[in-house]
Amino acid sequence: VTGLTSRHVAERFQRSNDTISRYFKKMLFIFSDQPFYSTHVQFPDNESVHPKIRHNPKFWPYFRNAIGTIDGCHIPVSPPAIICSNYRNRK
Repeated sequence: VTGLTSRHVAERFQRSNDTISRYFKKMLFIFSDQPFYSTHVQFPDNESVHPKIRHNPKFWPYFRNAIGTIDGCHIPVSPPAIICSNYRNRK
């Protein structure tokens, strides 16, 4: 959740990297397997896409197959104009 590396988590909980990795994999399999996944994970339908995005030909080709966020909202994000050129044509 906090974006820490497994090394930092291992240091925080005083466990080896192998132990942290092993239990992370166990939790990943629990959350991605049945019945948890089918019970608690629901994909939003295309109707949950905001009309501003859905009816704009500039945005819709890029968001047509997007799954969306957990609660179905989209947050408009753009870099400040002064550094906008840094984010164009990036790999």
